Amino acid sequence: MKAVVFTLGCKVNGCESASLLRGLEERGYEVSDELVPADLYILNTCAVTAEAEKKSRQAVARIRAAAPQARIYVCGCAAERMPSQFAGKEGVRLVTGTMHKGGIPELLDEEGVRISPAETCFEELPSPRFLQTRAYVKVQDGCNNFCSYCIIPYLRGRSRSRPLESAAAEILSCPAEEVVITGIDVSSYRDGARDLADLLRAVKDAKARIRLGSLETHAVTERLLAAAKEVRDFAPHFHLSLQSGSDAVLRAMNRKYTRAEFLRKAALVREAFPSAALTTDIIVGFPTETEEDFEATLALAEEARFSQIHCFAYSRRAGTAAAKLKELAPQVKKERLGRLMALGRRLRGEYEGAFLGKTLELVPEEEKDGYTEGYSENYIRLYVRGSVKKRTRVRALERYKDGLLCAPEE
Repeated sequence: MKAVVFTLGCKVNGCESASLLRGLEERGYEVSDELVPADLYILNTCAVTAEAEKKSRQAVARIRAAAPQARIYVCGCAAERMPSQFAGKEGVRLVTGTMHKGGIPELLDEEGVRISPAETCFEELPSPRFLQTRAYVKVQDGCNNFCSYCIIPYLRGRSRSRPLESAAAEILSCPAEEVVITGIDVSSYRDGARDLADLLRAVKDAKARIRLGSLETHAVTERLLAAAKEVRDFAPHFHLSLQSGSDAVLRAMNRKYTRAEFLRKAALVREAFPSAALTTDIIVGFPTETEEDFEATLALAEEARFSQIHCFAYSRRAGTAAAKLKELAPQVKKERLGRLMALGRRLRGEYEGAFLGKTLELVPEEEKDGYTEGYSENYIRLYVRGSVKKRTRVRALERYKDGLLCAPEE
């Protein structure tokens, strides 16, 4: 019997799917995380944008095309938000939500809709089944921020954190070449008086390369950066969610920092890690965003010198505070998105170009068309001709595709 766990959306979904893979494997299934023909599918959905929900619905049709007789089980944020969009579809046996995903392998004989109440404590999941050289370890769930555009706190519940000893044990024992510490809002990680800096110190001797997931501005402190410096193999890559470079838009978004504070934290990062990658998320076309506001975002991106910008147009989410606001015209959002993407490509090229001729460390992830592909410690996509099976020091030769072409050091 073959089972597939197919994941859409965030890295936290990926962590939970890895636990589902382990649970299915322990029940005798041959498992995969790709949409290949199988007897059973668990679809782990996303609802962060309308497009993500659409892709979640379309995935059911893709599964039906790959295996018309298969049983389908749907979980995750899109299923939590609106189970009716999945229940009753041909092949779908059971719809659950965001809670108790680890228990789904025990519900394979169940049918219908089962949405559990939100948890108040962190839910420990079965040990994940890692299929790649990079592993994501979930240490936190839920969110208390209630940004005005975001539906996730309503679907994932309030912030709750994993006990430090449990999180550290999984990180230290993980066989992957790289571990990413992640959560819905990993910046709010707390185990009593202990925070993210304490967790980093607890895993400072890990054999794997340690990378932090997306951070909020308030989490970047001298204490956190000092703890990161103690880690034996820390990836100098900080993903700081910006969303807008305009103070007026940040207030409307219910983001709890100013552009000046964001730039101070970016400078703090570069003081501690001079060659660090600083990546970000930016929402274009928020309902209150004026052309002046957007220009402020472009100016901040220039000043912060982001190495990568993940940008997307504002997507209205019913049930959020911003959903009551009048949306900007689609053509305005599209034009601004194009300008920001062009700036992002230029900044990325400038950052990556500074590493030509220098040595980086590749963690291989896949082999394709005669090249090994993976990421450097500072999150540059690297390409090496031939097959590379383990973490390898490489020299950057030239710009190539979306990263750098490299050769193993002699």
